[in-house]
Amino acid sequence: MRSQFRPCIDLHNGQVKQIVGGTLHDTDVKQLQTNFVSTQPAEHYARMYKESGLLGGHVIMLGPHNDTSAMSALSTYPDALQVGGGINLSNAQQWIDCGASKVIVTSWLFPDGKFSMDRLDQMEKLVGRAKLVVDLSCRRTKTGNWIVAMNKWQTLTDMQVSKPVLEALAKKCSEFLVHAADVEGLCNGIDEDLVVALAEWSPIPVTYAGGASSIRDLQLVTKLSKGRVDLTIGSALDIFGGTQIKYTACVEWNRTGCLPTEL
Repeated sequence: MRSQFRPCIDLHNGQVKQIVGGTLHDTDVKQLQTNFVSTQPAEHYARMYKESGLLGGHVIMLGPHNDTSAMSALSTYPDALQVGGGINLSNAQQWIDCGASKVIVTSWLFPDGKFSMDRLDQMEKLVGRAKLVVDLSCRRTKTGNWIVAMNKWQTLTDMQVSKPVLEALAKKCSEFLVHAADVEGLCNGIDEDLVVALAEWSPIPVTYAGGASSIRDLQLVTKLSKGRVDLTIGSALDIFGGTQIKYTACVEWNRTGCLPTEL
């Protein structure tokens, strides 16, 4: 059993971008640090993932003005990409109908920063457990704990990532998506402790994102998680302007489990 590469399409103001985690603010746009802005539309990447046979990727809408781009990606590769960002009870089924394989929910589950099991129950009842992913993207505290962050990772919630929490939530959803917000977009290495914890604590599939800087990180995550955690790679990929990791090498890893011979 080995960890899989999970692709992504991050959208900001309708464009495919790679952004440094934690720098995206609702009010202070000057703090935004962008690693990459694509000249290609979202459907270009969806088509690429389709041609490569990649499944379980996610389309994340970072703020407003992204619906059209997200819908174009989903229509290009229907029933294969998950969608997240602003998902709530009033629009979740619409995204499923538009071709999303699953909807990813975060901030809506935390009114005023406090987790609502009632809201999770409502969402599960609407779309079904099999179509629901809970995003537990988080920040690490000084004490070493991970706290779920919402609103583009600006606001810490009242939820600490832990074994009892993951076990309880897993009864209502089919996957977790976890961005390590402190290392997201920096390409300086993954949060190894978080990967180990997710593998030990979660009874359902988990995709980890944040800090990947080498194709060897797929091998590392496989070792740390015993293949129970998948890895999303963004800013380091050549298709997103990165220099450390070739997209074709990630596709080959998924197919064969082999790393490039030139390493």
